[in-house]
Amino acid sequence: MSSVHRIRIWPWIVPLCVGLLMLAGLAGISRGDELAGGSRFLPRQLLWIGLSVPALLVPLCLHYRRLRRASYALYTVSLVLLCVVFFCPPRNGARGWIPLGVADFQPSEMMKLALIVTLARYLMYCRTHRTLWGIVPPFLLTLVPVGLILIEPDLGTAILFFPVLFAMLFAAGARWPALLLVALLGMASLPVAWKCMTAEQRSRVTVLFQQEDGRSRSGDDYQLHQAKQMLAFGGVWGSDRTGAAVADSSAYHLPASRNDFVFCLVGERWGLAGCLAVLVTYLVLLACGLAIAGGTEEPFGRLVATGVTALLGTQLVVNTGVTVGLMPITGITLPLMSSGGSSLLTTCFAIGLLINIGLRPDYELSGEPFRFTEPAAS
Repeated sequence: MSSVHRIRIWPWIVPLCVGLLMLAGLAGISRGDELAGGSRFLPRQLLWIGLSVPALLVPLCLHYRRLRRASYALYTVSLVLLCVVFFCPPRNGARGWIPLGVADFQPSEMMKLALIVTLARYLMYCRTHRTLWGIVPPFLLTLVPVGLILIEPDLGTAILFFPVLFAMLFAAGARWPALLLVALLGMASLPVAWKCMTAEQRSRVTVLFQQEDGRSRSGDDYQLHQAKQMLAFGGVWGSDRTGAAVADSSAYHLPASRNDFVFCLVGERWGLAGCLAVLVTYLVLLACGLAIAGGTEEPFGRLVATGVTALLGTQLVVNTGVTVGLMPITGITLPLMSSGGSSLLTTCFAIGLLINIGLRPDYELSGEPFRFTEPAAS
């Protein structure tokens, strides 16, 4: 069997993983509604899933290369929408949403995909990214939306862009010493970033080093404690098999449980076994993404597949890291599982694009992707 035929198996595994993760998310959201004493989030999430399935199928109707021609326009529109949010009313102290009446739209979710396709179009034609100065334009393309998102402020979403950028630069052939130097410069600028952070953002970092028992808790410290306690209540097999761990209902209170902390609800309902099953499903999904990227010979498709996979992997690491107290609370959703519309719609569209690329791995613009021929001497 040829390598191309082996690669084409992966796109058919992706929808299975997506369906399993959506069902796991519904189970967690249902448990959250049950603990809260009413069903508010589950019907809404079912509606969003009903809208997201067509969003996953839409990219399959056209060749993914058509998105390449619209990439810069999509990037520009996304930037404009990121500016529009500053004229909209704030929500939870941040201006990250545009009210549309029946629902709120979050432009930063759209910008994730817009940046991926824009970077892919730029990097597939440019060879200077293999030098230190050549990676400056891709960084500028990334810093502009990151700066707007930080002003909202939304630190969690902003930090997602840089792992995606590094992954795409590496896949495009950027030299690792240049990437390492940039990463070291970024680490050296952390004291400046700390000075620019708000008091609330700093507290989310400091609580990681103050996780002690036997003291009163409030704010982020309370949320982090409740998240870890919820996971502990699930034990090995979860409350579905063993029943509730304690009778006090207040012990199960967890702010934003159906959104950023849905993984804790899954852990409480299905225990350690359920958490491991969810993580394995995510790993299979990411493995499919890497296989699709590695098996695609067309530069734009390979870079987009790399970016989408890097985005999903980063969100998974950050979200689960937050729930177990290894990373600061950032407000990052768990892909395909957290309650919400903008994130789910964008994720499904991105995954549909990933499947589309996987179904067409053998299309080439040139004989060897990412290799450019020097012009003949005159």
